[in-house]
Amino acid sequence: MPPATAFERPRWHPLAALGAAFAARTQAWMRRRQGLDQLPARLEQRRLYILPTRGGLAFTALLFLMLLAGLNYANSLALFLTFLLTGFALVVMQQCHRNLLGIEVVAAIAPAVFARSTGMLQLTLGNNGATARPRIEATLHSSALTTADLPAGMQQRLELPVPAPARGVVRIERVRLSTAWPFGLFRVWTWVHTPISLLVYPHPHGVLPMPADSARPAGVRTYVGVGADEWFGLRPFRDGDSPRQVDWKAYAREAPLLVKEYVQGASELRMFEYAHLAPLDQESRLSQLARWVVDAEAHGERYGLVLPGLRLAPDRGPEHRHRCLAALAVFGLEGDLR
Repeated sequence: MPPATAFERPRWHPLAALGAAFAARTQAWMRRRQGLDQLPARLEQRRLYILPTRGGLAFTALLFLMLLAGLNYANSLALFLTFLLTGFALVVMQQCHRNLLGIEVVAAIAPAVFARSTGMLQLTLGNNGATARPRIEATLHSSALTTADLPAGMQQRLELPVPAPARGVVRIERVRLSTAWPFGLFRVWTWVHTPISLLVYPHPHGVLPMPADSARPAGVRTYVGVGADEWFGLRPFRDGDSPRQVDWKAYAREAPLLVKEYVQGASELRMFEYAHLAPLDQESRLSQLARWVVDAEAHGERYGLVLPGLRLAPDRGPEHRHRCLAALAVFGLEGDLR
């Protein structure tokens, strides 16, 4: 009996290969013609492309048959209806092209996510015209369409899903904008070529306990965190601090923006080291370190990270959390991509 893989071998389809090659060459030509886009970018006439949809091709075939029938039977009413519908199709084509013309791509960002999840490309579109732009569609390569209506003189944010199966950096080379409004007889589209990077953190997973306090001499306490009973003092405001801890009375007296701190007993100060997880493979080590970083930040502890060739000093807050997770995300990938 032949092996099962003999029946599962994918077949080569000449037409599919030819279509893929043609699409690749067309996209490369569009990129050379348009160049790299700098946001905000306005969709001008020279970069818009329009073709009839399947419904539009069927409508065209119907008009052709009506024209033949009208000429064959010398039926003026049939010819009048044919020319009327042809004028209608031309007006629809112009309205479809106008619906996308002049739209502004204001911003495109992709916030970092954890592996084994779905990231989001947040695309902000602006409509500076006096008329609304219905049914504007955005999509990435081989992904589902995301549709939005742009009111006149306003902006709208679209969220496009981006798969993030593994840690690293997902490169988004282009975004496709299109519309088939009105009536779906024609589709006008364009490609926005702007480099966007989605940072994918390692999946936080691991059952090992966090290492004991190892970043300062024994017997020394740190006074971090909020919500304890004992007053400690004031310090300058940092990104990530809760507005509830700001000393607003002092700020009203034209003092700098200060944050109240309280004693939190024997709060831990930890160092998470890659070398201490020697029994695990590389990806398991990174997942365990990501788990520790997330837990330490959630508990309000100060923590640092030590990787081969990189040492991040102990700190806390959203920015420090991002620095640690970003270092884990690109560790060992093409020179750390830094």
